[in-house]
Amino acid sequence: MTTSLSSAALDQLFCEARTHNAFAREPVPEATLRHLYSVMKWGPTSMNCQPARLVFVTSAKGKARLAPALSPANLDKTLAAPVTVIVAIDTRFYEHLPTMFPAYDAKPTFAGNAELAASTAARNGTLQGAYLILAARALGLDCGPMSGFDAGKLNAEFFPDGRYQANFLCNLGVGDRAALHPRGPRLTFEEACEIA
Repeated sequence: MTTSLSSAALDQLFCEARTHNAFAREPVPEATLRHLYSVMKWGPTSMNCQPARLVFVTSAKGKARLAPALSPANLDKTLAAPVTVIVAIDTRFYEHLPTMFPAYDAKPTFAGNAELAASTAARNGTLQGAYLILAARALGLDCGPMSGFDAGKLNAEFFPDGRYQANFLCNLGVGDRAALHPRGPRLTFEEACEIA
């Protein structure tokens, strides 16, 4: 077992981290986004399938393309955020398995089973989205993940060939702590867990 992270690190990742709805007008450099991906990509996925695909929307033109798909409650905060990440999944992730998972030929397992491919992509792509949030927090960025958008409109605009499918959105930047809502409670161990 490796050494446990410090309390300060755990606070930054989990205990004191918050979901942000407002951000400072401080841009996030492309180098930071590249570093973010270089960290998050190491999180485990089944058979190293890595189905997540990310679109970092940073420009006014990109935000204008995104805006029609956003719910009214998410429109203003998303347009104002320095970065909005479209966390999508590659429905044909298995085409990369011969390289990503050379242990044996797993590609036919998914290529011939659309239901298995879809559930594997959804599960592991969501897992990678969580790694994105943790990696962003580890690098000092604040996050505002959300699901309030019209997936059909977003997919038609950003992924018209249908191969990629939007999963969720996540705003990134330097959060405005003054705009935070009171923190919601969490379930206790007894409410959420059991040891069998």
